[in-house]
Amino acid sequence: MPHLENVVLCRESQVSILQSLFGELPHVFVNCVECFTLRLLLEQILNKLNHLSSSEDGCSTEITCETFNDFVRLFKQVTTAENLKDQTVYIVLDKAEYLRDMEANLLPGFLRLQELADRNVTVLFLSEIVWEKFRPNTGCFEPFVLYFPDYSIGNLQKILSHDHPPEYSADFYAAYINILLGVFYTVCRDLKELRHLAVLNFPKYCEPVVKGEASERDTRKLWRNIEPHLKKAMQTVYLREISSSQWEKLQKDDTDPGQLKGLSAHTHVELPYYSKFILIAAYLASYNPARTDKRFFLKHHGKIKKTNFLKKHEKTSNHLLGPKPFPLDRLLAILYSIVDSRVAPTANIFSQITSLVTLQLLTLVGHDDQLDGPKYKCTVSLDFIRAIARTVNFDIIKYLYDFL
Repeated sequence: MPHLENVVLCRESQVSILQSLFGELPHVFVNCVECFTLRLLLEQILNKLNHLSSSEDGCSTEITCETFNDFVRLFKQVTTAENLKDQTVYIVLDKAEYLRDMEANLLPGFLRLQELADRNVTVLFLSEIVWEKFRPNTGCFEPFVLYFPDYSIGNLQKILSHDHPPEYSADFYAAYINILLGVFYTVCRDLKELRHLAVLNFPKYCEPVVKGEASERDTRKLWRNIEPHLKKAMQTVYLREISSSQWEKLQKDDTDPGQLKGLSAHTHVELPYYSKFILIAAYLASYNPARTDKRFFLKHHGKIKKTNFLKKHEKTSNHLLGPKPFPLDRLLAILYSIVDSRVAPTANIFSQITSLVTLQLLTLVGHDDQLDGPKYKCTVSLDFIRAIARTVNFDIIKYLYDFL
């Protein structure tokens, strides 16, 4: 337990629960992103279990498996090995939300694997989305759900301070992390992204110390040196919108950080993949009437002529009238319709929406009176959206009501 507390910081409660339930027993760990087909997934689980049960490393035969029925039969055979038959075997499936894209019997099958195989086996699903987004319509066995809450600012301070470079004191790096969280905590609470930002901006923070212009205790001078660069980072380096090398080059420029706002910042940066589609969806929601969504985004909607539903007040181009506010659920519905691959509604998607607001590409204009949900407007031009759409091979014009 003390060892795990040092490895997994600020999760003592969850670690204690997991240890009381499971202990440390034979397990296999599989990433569902890497195993993107049913066969790859099942074979990797079986072969990892087979290697666990093999008495001689490298001498076990590779197992092939194409269906879940075959998996259950082969799983029984593999777990009859002497070192596994009297123990509980654990199958850990990371990024488990990708199971929903595979065969319909797969998720219910894993939930009932102990019953189907008549073995002591526990399947753990690791995911960033809630169980309600997983639940199959039939054949579902309700799992035990262990929720990992967001880290508090104190937790983040402790975890990030633990990463301090050996050539600097722990107090010096902790002071830097305190400054970093003071700037970014209100807009980004994802540990991975904050770690990235911490590594990216630390050389600039300690620059006066390296040059001999300040000591590690001269926090005021260090803050004055890093402040403009953190402001620039707020506008251009949220959720890794540019690479580390691009950011270092940008830091060397003499551009006034105050000028890097909204669209001007994006002459220098590249949006993340899904942020591009979020922005395209926001533009369509801003300039297309809501009742045209069926026309553009539903299959088998039937042929609808624009003249059949043209109202007097809509005879003026929507692009001349300006963007209209739209609710979050409409934005997400359009997003899921225009993205080729299935998009899971993870925290990263919502964080990227927040980042577009921070970058002033979307504007938060209020809340829906009935649902008390946020409403947004898209603030970019059609030319900007066309440029974004070209990078993802998306024909924006055929989805615009005014261009029908």
